[in-house]
Amino acid sequence: MYRIGIDIGGTFTDLAAVDGDGKVVIAKSSSTPRDPSDGLLEGLTKLAAALGTTREQMLRETERIVHGTTVATNALLEGKGAKVALLTTEGHRDVIEMREGMKEDRYNVRMAPQQPLVPRARRFGVRERMRADGTAAIPLAAQSLAAAVEAAAASGAEAIAVCYLHSYRNPEHEQETAAALRGRLPDTYISLSSEVLPQIKEYERVWTTVVNAYVGPVLADYLSRLSGRLADAGYAGEVMIMHSHGGVATIPESTRLAAGAVLSGPAGGIAAARQAAKLVGTGELITFDMGGTSTDIALLQDGEAPLSAEKQVGLAKVSLPTLDIHTLGAGGGSIARVDSGILHVGPESAGALPGPACYGRGGTEATVTDANAVLGLLDPAGFAGGDLPLDPAAAEAAVAEVACTMGVATVEAAAGISKVVNTTMAEGIRIMSVRRGVDPRGFTLVSFGGAAGVHVTEVARLLDIKRVIVPNVASVLSAWGMLATDLRFEMVRSHIGDAASTSVDAMRKVLLDMESEGRARLDGFDGRIEVQRALDMRYGEQIYEITVPVNDVDVDADDFIDEVVARFHKRHQQLYAYNAPGQEVVIVNARTTIVGKLPELRAEPLSTGNGRSAKAGVRQVYLDGWTDVPVHRMETVTQGECITGPALYESATTTVLLRAGDSAVVDEHGWLDIRLSQPSATRRSP
Repeated sequence: MYRIGIDIGGTFTDLAAVDGDGKVVIAKSSSTPRDPSDGLLEGLTKLAAALGTTREQMLRETERIVHGTTVATNALLEGKGAKVALLTTEGHRDVIEMREGMKEDRYNVRMAPQQPLVPRARRFGVRERMRADGTAAIPLAAQSLAAAVEAAAASGAEAIAVCYLHSYRNPEHEQETAAALRGRLPDTYISLSSEVLPQIKEYERVWTTVVNAYVGPVLADYLSRLSGRLADAGYAGEVMIMHSHGGVATIPESTRLAAGAVLSGPAGGIAAARQAAKLVGTGELITFDMGGTSTDIALLQDGEAPLSAEKQVGLAKVSLPTLDIHTLGAGGGSIARVDSGILHVGPESAGALPGPACYGRGGTEATVTDANAVLGLLDPAGFAGGDLPLDPAAAEAAVAEVACTMGVATVEAAAGISKVVNTTMAEGIRIMSVRRGVDPRGFTLVSFGGAAGVHVTEVARLLDIKRVIVPNVASVLSAWGMLATDLRFEMVRSHIGDAASTSVDAMRKVLLDMESEGRARLDGFDGRIEVQRALDMRYGEQIYEITVPVNDVDVDADDFIDEVVARFHKRHQQLYAYNAPGQEVVIVNARTTIVGKLPELRAEPLSTGNGRSAKAGVRQVYLDGWTDVPVHRMETVTQGECITGPALYESATTTVLLRAGDSAVVDEHGWLDIRLSQPSATRRSP
């Protein structure tokens, strides 16, 4: 039985299949933005061919498909979500527009106001009000509710978000509203804040509930269509959707909590990095995922990536637990341009269509891929396994336009494009590390994504990183990582109380109630279940909380509260270099995560060779000047093989560049373990 991981990117759709012995087979197809399922099914056909079978037979022998999708992300970024109406407590319908009182660029006096996802004409107040303790100050007024429901229906809304004041403490009014809406609008998508984000902070709760309504119908439509097409193709198993917190969920759960999938694709890369940490023997990793449209960067310490409680996606704010991933508009399709004599690369991308000029699909602007083709780094005939042969003349012509504007030779312009994008990506890694008090020089850089291999050693050199890992499935590592991802349900409840006066019994009840709810969602799951707990805490006068893990604190112990307060002081010291044991400590939110552990992903061991690599050929490459560089095939490497640069490692889906002095050893899994030469002062970024 196979497990299949699928990651749809802006340019390519990546697929990986693994069998019970750990053997991995990969495939790529061009993404199809109009209907992502078209490219997905084409990729499944290619994957089946690589397995030596038909798509129908492969799907019949597949037990699970895990899918990372950009549908929700693209709906947000492109403004193509559903038409949303908002029902909220009377007098509070402008919270989403007032925000928190600050502009994104607070010193820009000419900055236009942000346009909310729900215009004021589709925001309706309902007469009701809950107190912070969960009692009703104003009962839900039937006449006011009926009027709001009719107004929402008349507005032509395709989805309705409901967010009442303090509904996180008592959802009764929201539930009554949902019943009224379903009676009047049975086919309309309904998003309740008490289900999406039952915690304090009204602005975050409103925004997240609205985002859920905005992307929900789009994601639901795609997943329904995909399920139908897979069933027609012979697949009878379950499709699991990757979520932003790094776990997977079923299609019904993903449809209900669509906002949880806004970073579905990049989260697969973190799942892969967790697995990589086990395979390479170090948990201190920086992930470098460069695809056709963007580059995703994350920091892992002790093999885990931190979760963030807030994420900005375009103009939208999502306050669900999300892996801390930094995304740059730098990829193989990033467009190069000269503005006032300065060379810029990205964030605009040629995408899958028309794509880089060398793709021959109508693109004419120079991209990073075109620059790499001019520099001789890519094999025109073997690109994408030969399915997408490159047009070197078109790449030359596109880069020549940039060179003409700059007044330099074409190859110098291509080298400049490469250096600019490398510096941009190195700066992105600094944002995730140095600016957070972490020295990247002690970390290992894990390279994945089809475009990363030709850039990763230079990016590492700019950061004084000495070790780089390139998996043999690097071009589809996110899809591969999804196969090692567990079922995961995140629950949160606002508690809000001085820790000193909080009852141990009351806190225990909150945590155990959430655990029961999470286990109920895993009803029918026959694997191992893991429970993770944390508390959001702050000092009394603070306005922001920090999350304190309490997994190993005995919830039944009488000193439970004392222990978590001690943990808070220690965590505050770690994060901010000070703590204040004498100050009041407030518990704001209780969090419980239920994890259904799925079988671990095994990597098939590689056969042992003689330590030498046979060259597949030689190619002229521009490395500070034209030079003949030996080319090695990743498909034929053996365990223990060692080569030194300059050299190229090529596979059907990616190319890895080693510069002079770099050395690579093939480990037992077929992964490249690269040790870099000392950084050159001339190559350091400013």
